[in-house]
Amino acid sequence: MLTYLKTNNYILFISSFILVFFLIGCNSDKKSDSSSKAQKIYTNPVATDDFFQEIGQDIGLDFVHSIGADHLNNIIESVGGGAAFLDYDQDGYIDIYMCSGTWVEGFSKSDEPDELPKNHLYRNNKDGTFEDVTKKAGVGGPWYSMGITVGDFNNDGYPDLYVSNNGPNTLYKNNGDGTFKDITKQAKIGGKECSVGAVWLDYDNDGLLDLYVGNYLNFDPNYKYYYAPDGFPGPLAYDSQKDILYHNNGDDTFENVTEKMGIIDIDGRAMGVGAADYDNDGFVDIYVANDHTVNFLWHNDQGKGFTDMGVMSGTGFSQSGEATVSMSVDFADYNGDELLDMFISDDNYCSLYENLGNGIFSDKSYFSGISVASGQFVGWSSSFFDYDNDGDVDIFKSNGELKHTYGQEDQLFENIGDGKFTDVSVERGPYFREENVGRGACLGDYDNDGDIDIFIMNLDSQGMFLRNNQGNQNNWLTLNLIGESSNRDGVGSRIKIIAGGKVQTAQKKSTTGYLSQNDSRVHFGLDKVESVERLEIKWPSGKFQVLENIKPNQILTVKEPQ
Repeated sequence: MLTYLKTNNYILFISSFILVFFLIGCNSDKKSDSSSKAQKIYTNPVATDDFFQEIGQDIGLDFVHSIGADHLNNIIESVGGGAAFLDYDQDGYIDIYMCSGTWVEGFSKSDEPDELPKNHLYRNNKDGTFEDVTKKAGVGGPWYSMGITVGDFNNDGYPDLYVSNNGPNTLYKNNGDGTFKDITKQAKIGGKECSVGAVWLDYDNDGLLDLYVGNYLNFDPNYKYYYAPDGFPGPLAYDSQKDILYHNNGDDTFENVTEKMGIIDIDGRAMGVGAADYDNDGFVDIYVANDHTVNFLWHNDQGKGFTDMGVMSGTGFSQSGEATVSMSVDFADYNGDELLDMFISDDNYCSLYENLGNGIFSDKSYFSGISVASGQFVGWSSSFFDYDNDGDVDIFKSNGELKHTYGQEDQLFENIGDGKFTDVSVERGPYFREENVGRGACLGDYDNDGDIDIFIMNLDSQGMFLRNNQGNQNNWLTLNLIGESSNRDGVGSRIKIIAGGKVQTAQKKSTTGYLSQNDSRVHFGLDKVESVERLEIKWPSGKFQVLENIKPNQILTVKEPQ
């Protein structure tokens, strides 16, 4: 009996010792994990020999887009999301806002997750890294978000956010202290539609930014008739929704002036929306890239109304005369004739429209060399930009499958002159050999080093950030415009520079590409030119400003003359 008790006590002692040791070990591991997570430090990686280097997770951009479900189940989940570069705190360095889908009861075909996905705002730390400030800023949003457009609608010097959602949209007013206030109901600008693209513009040149919202379709989750390999019904299975034009009243409220201004959207399913003065008459026009239906080119009739010139201008259909799955639009003078041209990305050959003047365009996609290279891809966000600062604009295009989460390589087209482009993607970094399900993308100089970097949104996946390592080997000039009589952002300003005998023309825009917005500063590559001989700015107010003999390699702030 005594032996039995001694044995049991010994076993109990050993068991207790093992248990205590195990608990200490577990707590030590938890403490170590927590400490490690709290002390995680992001650094700006040393540049490689690649022109573009993917560094997103190294610098704190850990955003992962979500469709809000375990699998891609419908057309709404397929078409998000966008991102924007903006300097929300006005410290001279651009920050980044990213849109995500989320789980929605009765819509998402999966169980509700423990933590709902949301939009994110990352602050630029000015050392090449970012910090997630979503919670502090109050801009996470409760809705299923598609895209973002940024504009200082109240001219207080701080950029405001308009987020397009599947459901009520959101207007975040920038408080100027690092936080935002949701004033959607007060502003009467929410709506109940499925909005995808939207763009800020001052259509009547009254010094206040107005808003065009592109609406998509009336999604019916109960509609089940479709071709099985497609996975789910396409956009033409649902009725379209009409776009809306909001006029800024100047008191933090807006008025729906769609019908008043003659915008009759019969059967458009808006995807990307952009605005620029294509005929240089002093009033900004609107282009709507529609899904499977004719595209709209709303010509601004001196701020008194709009007329659709899509078909008449030659920009309503593709080069084959068909309505395509159009995604996004961007404007630039790619051939140096001082006329703004357009690039429309779609599900195959894309459209590069050369502006011939007098309101007429010619599709040069095949002639330029873009169509053949694009034919195997589904193009989403596309932007003109001078990636190598050689003095002419190139094109970046994100790609990804339509109805499946199949990856495709993104593309970079270099402008080689004489109206021609060549695909240099794989020569500019290993990223361009990767397959991702690309959607929105925003471009900008995040480190103020004079060349343009790229952030790409990937559907239901990790976003990618491409740092430009070599573009600033050529000279450059970046303009930060501040309107006085015009809207504070100077949106709609037309800019011309003469450097080394070469003329470059650009326009200050808000939304660029698919559901996204680029750096609000206007960037010019100058090649090896040592001085900008002349800089001309035609402000929306009609004021004309000239600066001469400007040194390159600087970010120049230009205020509209009083």
